[in-house]
Amino acid sequence: MKLRLLATAAASALVIGLGAVPAHALAPAAEAQAAAPAGIAVPPLGFVKRTLANGMDVYTARDTSTSNVTVQVWYRVGSKDDPANRSGFAHLFEHLMFKATKDFPDETFDRLTEDVGGNNNAFTSDDVTAYFETIPANHLERLIFAEASRLGSLVVNEDVFESERDVVKEEYRQGVLASPYGRLFSVFLPQTIYQEHPYRRTTIGSIEDLDAATIEDVRRFHATYYRPDNAILIVAGNFDEAQLNGWVDQYLAPIRNPDRPLPVNDVKEPEPTGPREATFHAPNVPLPAVVMAWPTIPYVGEDRAALTVLDGILSTGESSRLYRSLVYDQQVAASIGSSADFSQQAGALYAFSILAGGKTPDQGIAALTAEIARFRDAPVTDAELTEAKNELVADALRNRETIGDRATVLGFALINGNDAAYADREIASIQAVTAADVQRVANRYLTPERSITLRYLAADEANPTSQQTLNVDAPVKVADLAPVGQLFTLLPEAERAPLPDVTEAVSPTTPAVADFRLDNGLRVLVAPKAGLPLVSARLSFDAGSADDGNGKAGVASMTAALLTQGTTTRSAPEIATEIEALGASIGAGAGSDFTNVFANAPSDVFPQTVALMADLVRNPTFAEEELERQRTQTLDSLKIALSTPGPVAGQAASRVIYGDAAYGAPGGGTLTTIAGLTRADVAAFHGSRYRPSEATLVFSGDITPDAARALAQQAFGDWQAPGEAATPSADPAGAALAPRVVVIDQPGAGQAAVTVALRSVPRSDDAYFPLTVGNTLLGGSFTSRLNQEIRIKRGLSYGTRSSLGVRRDEGLFTASAQTRNDAAVEVADLILAEVRRLGTTQPTESELTTRRAILTGAFGQSLETVDGLGGVVAGLALYDIPMSDLATYAASVEAVDGPAMQAAFAEHLPVEQASLVIVGDAAQFIEALRAKYPNVEVIPLADLDLDSAALK
Repeated sequence: MKLRLLATAAASALVIGLGAVPAHALAPAAEAQAAAPAGIAVPPLGFVKRTLANGMDVYTARDTSTSNVTVQVWYRVGSKDDPANRSGFAHLFEHLMFKATKDFPDETFDRLTEDVGGNNNAFTSDDVTAYFETIPANHLERLIFAEASRLGSLVVNEDVFESERDVVKEEYRQGVLASPYGRLFSVFLPQTIYQEHPYRRTTIGSIEDLDAATIEDVRRFHATYYRPDNAILIVAGNFDEAQLNGWVDQYLAPIRNPDRPLPVNDVKEPEPTGPREATFHAPNVPLPAVVMAWPTIPYVGEDRAALTVLDGILSTGESSRLYRSLVYDQQVAASIGSSADFSQQAGALYAFSILAGGKTPDQGIAALTAEIARFRDAPVTDAELTEAKNELVADALRNRETIGDRATVLGFALINGNDAAYADREIASIQAVTAADVQRVANRYLTPERSITLRYLAADEANPTSQQTLNVDAPVKVADLAPVGQLFTLLPEAERAPLPDVTEAVSPTTPAVADFRLDNGLRVLVAPKAGLPLVSARLSFDAGSADDGNGKAGVASMTAALLTQGTTTRSAPEIATEIEALGASIGAGAGSDFTNVFANAPSDVFPQTVALMADLVRNPTFAEEELERQRTQTLDSLKIALSTPGPVAGQAASRVIYGDAAYGAPGGGTLTTIAGLTRADVAAFHGSRYRPSEATLVFSGDITPDAARALAQQAFGDWQAPGEAATPSADPAGAALAPRVVVIDQPGAGQAAVTVALRSVPRSDDAYFPLTVGNTLLGGSFTSRLNQEIRIKRGLSYGTRSSLGVRRDEGLFTASAQTRNDAAVEVADLILAEVRRLGTTQPTESELTTRRAILTGAFGQSLETVDGLGGVVAGLALYDIPMSDLATYAASVEAVDGPAMQAAFAEHLPVEQASLVIVGDAAQFIEALRAKYPNVEVIPLADLDLDSAALK
C-alpha cells in the first residue's frame, strides 16, 4: 500500500535531494575519505550537478548495476510555510500533486510507475515536500515529462480537492486520534517545544484548519511555491547522461519562473528563559508517557555531529544508557527512545519513556533527568564513543544501499544545508567527535534551565481530553500567497501532449545461489551481491508459533527474544554492547511456521558478527531474571497493542478463522499465556526445535561461497543438538469454521478498523501465483481496486490493504481498512463487494498486465538490498521451493491469465465464507450493521479474551 508520508518527529519516536551552469562532480571532502573506521569505506555519493536557466538544480548519478532509475523532486516548501490558520496545507497539496495535469488524467502517476513495475511516494516535513519514483530504466523519459507536467500545468478542481481533503482527515484520525501516542508526538510535543517558530504546528494540520481551506487558497499555495527555482531534481540509476540531459532540457528547462519573490519565512526561535512543564490527557492511553526536550540547533550548526553521537549513546540499542537504566535495570519503562532533530531553522533533542505498568510519571522523569545529568557531569567512556561512531557509520552504509537511498540522503543534505557535500562530510564529522565534545554540548544545551517536560496521561472525568492548539499564527499569511494565475483543465484527449515512448528495457539479473550442507545437516545458501561492503546472514528454523502448544501461546516468540539476553559466555548487556560496537544488527523473531535469527554487518566485521550469532543460537542461558524482564516488557507491549483498533482486529480475525487450532492463537502471546510461561517452557522449545538438521543458513551480500562455507563451518560445523527433535505441529490450521460477524466495541475509538477474513492456501499450492496476482489487483498496491473505491473515489480511508497471508498450511487472507466510525458498515460492504467481484468476473487484460508488472518490479527491487535478497532466498528454502524459482519468478507471474485468477478466487476465497471483524466505537455503526447481520456478535474490548476461540 502506498502512503503519502509525513516526515515528523512522531515517525521517529513511535516505535520505535536556458543555459546551464557547467557540470561539475561533487567531490567528497578529503576528511570524509579518511573518516571511516578501519576496514569500512563509506563511498561518496558522487552526484553531478547542473543548474538550469530557470533556477532548477539538477543532480544526477549513473549506476549500471541496476535495471532501475529513481526520479526525485524536492520542493523547498514544508509545513513551516503553511499560512496562518491553514496548518496542513503543504501536506494536503502533496496529495493533490498526484492528480491530473492538462495532459494526463487523475492517477496517471500511478499508471506510469506501479503499472510498469515501479513505485512512487511522497512525504512532507517541516521544510520540504519531496516526490520520488523508482521505475524500470526504459521509462525514464516518461517520468521527466510527467514531473514537468505537474509542475507546470497541475489541475486542481473542486471534486479532487474535497476528496483528498477527506483522505487527509482519515490520515489524521488514523495517525493522531486512533494511535495511543499519536497526539503526544504529532501534536503536543512540537507545540510545546517551539514557542514562536511555525515548527510548533503539526505537519498534518488539524481537522478545523483542513475544513477552513478553500480551493482558491490551495491554488494560490501552488502558484507560490511550486516553481523551478524552488525545486531540486535528483536522478540516479541506469541511464545515459547525455540522453537524460536532453530530456531535462526538453521538458523542464522551458518552464518559466514567476517574477515575484518567495514569501520570507525565517523565524528565529527565542532562547529558553527557564524550564517549562506541561501535562496532557487523551483517551486510549494504556500506559503513561513522559518526554523531556531541549531546544538545540539547526542542521548547519557546528555541534550537530556531537549531538548526534550523544543521541546515539543515549538511546540506540540495548546497550544505550536509557535502555540499560530505565528498561533493563530499573524497569521503570516499557520502552524508551530519543531523537536529535535538526531542521533548517531550529532543532531539538528529546528523550521519551513509555512507562512500565505501575510506574508513575515522576519516576520516569527522575530517571530521564538522571541520565541526562550524567552527560553533563562526566565524559562518556571510550567504549561508548567508539560504539556510537561504529553504529552511525554502519547505518550510513545501509542508507546508501539502493539508488533511492542515495538520492534521499542527498536530498536531505540539500534541503537542510543547501550543500550536497554535507552528506559526504557527515561521516568525517562524526568520527572527529570526542568525549569532551559530547560533554560540552550536554552542558551547553541539555541543562535544567532549558528543559521542557511533558506528561501524557489517560483522560478521565476529572481530566478531559486536551485539545490541539488552533488559530496558531505564522509568518506566511493567506494574503501573502501569489495570485491563482492560469487555471488548467484536462485537455481533450486529441489535444494532449503524448506520453514519450519507452526505450529498450534493461534486463534485471538474479544471482546464482550456492547450495550445500554441513556434515550436521545444516543447509547453507549463498547469494553474492556486489556493491557496498555489507553482508547479511539469516538462520531459519522449522519452528514457529504454530508449535507453541496449548496454553503456551508466545513461547516461540519469547524464546527468540531471549536469545540476545544472555549466553554461557556473555551477559545481556555484554551482548548488546558487542553488537553495537561492531556496527552490526542482530536479532530474532518467530512467525507462524518458522523462527528467524538475522544479522547484518559491514563485511570487515562480519566474521565476528557470525561468531556472536552462533553463540546466541547455540548457548542461550534463559536466565530467570531475563525471562522476567522480557515478560514485563511483552505484557506492557500487549497492553498498547490491545488499545489500538488495527492490531485488535488482526488478532481477533485469526481466532475467527482458525478457532482453537494452532494458527488461531496470537503468535506474540496473550496477557494470560505470557504471564504463565516458565524458563522450562522456553528451554524445552529451544532444545527440541533449534537444531542444525532443521535449519537453513542464508548468506547474502559482499561474500563469496568459499568464504561463506568457511564461516558456516567455523561457527556451526561442530553443532550437535541434544535430545530428541520435537514432532512438528499437525494440522495447525484445523478444520474450516463457519463465518462470523464480530464487533469489538471500543468506545471513543478515533477510528474503526474493518477486516474481512477468509481461509487462504498454503504457499506450496498451485493457486499461489493466480491468487497473488489477484490479491495485487484487489488490495496489494495503491492502484488496487480497494484503494480506488474506498480512498480515491470516496475519501473514506487513508489506505486499504489485502494479504494472502500464506503459510505452510492454509493461510489467513485479510482485506482491511481503517475509517471513521460512522462509515464502518459502508467500508465493509465495499470490501466484500470487491472480493466477490474477483471470484465472479475476469479482470481485463490491462489490469492483468499492470498487476504482473507490479509484482515483478517489486520482486526485482527486493533484490537490491542484501537483507532483501537474503529474505527472498530464505523464503524459498523455508517453503521447500526450488532455488530455480528465483530466476523463474517473473515467468510464473506472467503465466497467470484471467480465467485462472477468477477460478482461484472462486474456489479458494469464496466471499460466502468470509468473516467480518470490526473494532471501533460500536454506538456509531452497530444498528446499521445489525440490520444487515442480525447475528452479529458484540464484545466489549474490556471483555475480549484472545485465549478463547469464542473471543469472550
